[in-house]
Amino acid sequence: MLLEVQNLDVAYGDYQVVWDVSLAVAEGECVALLGPNGSGKSTVVNTISGLVTAKTGGIRFDGQSLIERPTHHRAGLGLAHVLERRRVFPHLTVGQNLVLGAWHPAAKAARARTLERVFALFPRLAERQGQVARTLSGGEQQMLALGRGLMGLPRLLMVDEPFLGLAPQVIGETRAVFEAIRRDGIAILFIEQNVRLALSIASRGYILESGRLAIQGPAKDLIESAEMRRIFLGA
Repeated sequence: MLLEVQNLDVAYGDYQVVWDVSLAVAEGECVALLGPNGSGKSTVVNTISGLVTAKTGGIRFDGQSLIERPTHHRAGLGLAHVLERRRVFPHLTVGQNLVLGAWHPAAKAARARTLERVFALFPRLAERQGQVARTLSGGEQQMLALGRGLMGLPRLLMVDEPFLGLAPQVIGETRAVFEAIRRDGIAILFIEQNVRLALSIASRGYILESGRLAIQGPAKDLIESAEMRRIFLGA
């Protein structure tokens, strides 16, 4: 496995929000992390990238422990995190946003080649290189956030709510990009509220409920699971 999270506990001060969560992502695999609002999904991903400190548990990436490594070291190992709500630099241009994604030495050395790949995946970004990011549509800002993540040469791309608020056409385009990223050998771990959409993209899924891992398994098994209906619909 490329990423292994083992028995993760996370607390904000004295308030614990994640209990004993374990998950894994293989090389080139696409995995969905699902659950109702407030179930701890973003906290788990933020802890993997180092934005939140684990209380207990282990996180290993390509066999190396991440627990004591700061966020920028994790990024240098090939771990990229696209936060929810895009978080682009609004007053910088599209081109400047993308270049900032290639900050560590290996990414800088490959910057020109990676930029070509990003523009091939997102032709609209190529058309808008000189445009200020805040003037882009929501869908274009999501493309920019994904492109900036790819500029760091990730082996694993973690994306929080990649389809939130997007028009159906843009959802289709983003889905096609996910498939292209996987063909390039990049693994994906993503959070999504649309359960059927997520499980139609991912090969496997993990479902959190109130900060605990409720069920996991192949996407085709989860999508019709009675336990899934109970968690999301109360049925």
